[in-house]
Amino acid sequence: MIAPRPMEIGENPPKSLHQRILDDIQDNIVSGRWPPGHKIPSEQLLGEEYGCSRMTVNKVLTQLARAGLVLRRRKTGSIVMPQNSQSAILEIYNIRDEVNALNLPYRHEILDKSIRPPTKIERGSLSLAPRRRVAAITCLHYAGEAPFCLEERLINLGVVPEAETEDFSKLSPGPWLLDHVPWNAAEHRIAAEGAGQTAARTLSIAVGTPVLVVERQTWRLDETVTHVRLTYPGGSHALTARFTPSQKLV
Repeated sequence: MIAPRPMEIGENPPKSLHQRILDDIQDNIVSGRWPPGHKIPSEQLLGEEYGCSRMTVNKVLTQLARAGLVLRRRKTGSIVMPQNSQSAILEIYNIRDEVNALNLPYRHEILDKSIRPPTKIERGSLSLAPRRRVAAITCLHYAGEAPFCLEERLINLGVVPEAETEDFSKLSPGPWLLDHVPWNAAEHRIAAEGAGQTAARTLSIAVGTPVLVVERQTWRLDETVTHVRLTYPGGSHALTARFTPSQKLV
């Protein structure tokens, strides 16, 4: 009998078959190779591909379904979760649509983009796996000639590696992420603040002017996809949400 090779210091332990199947399917979804609505191979086909039982594949697909990445159907099989089936109490709007609703021309400008490790504060608040890097992006959205919204965003490159080379010149980061990355949880924070020096300078308003700040974080499984801080001049924006009686407000 051949003794197992001892692990080198710092070497990661081999993945279990369950984890390998899970990672492969997640990678196909996150990379866009399997877009929303794509039919996932059957349990039988996946079992044959990985040389495992259907029960192992079933457990993987069940885990992905609970995370909101996969939609399981009894007779037709599993598909990648359609994006329009995901929702939050506050919908995630495209800022372009907000500007167009005002009957004003829209454009956006990427003011800064850098690739870096997260800061200590960011690591504590963003649920990042070890050794992750982030894309830090500052984007200014315009309504006509006037600044409409300052977007300050962090994207987890461990979950969205394509964001490292994307310049976001044609499509701003928000709608680009919605088109490319499925998520299963979102959290909003809304606050009225006085504009700080950076926001005031960028939005062409005086320091201390009332602004509406919307912070949003989205997750895929237990890891952050993105965190964004959106700053609007206070008099130019309102938030609206519609609820049904079955929704519990807490």
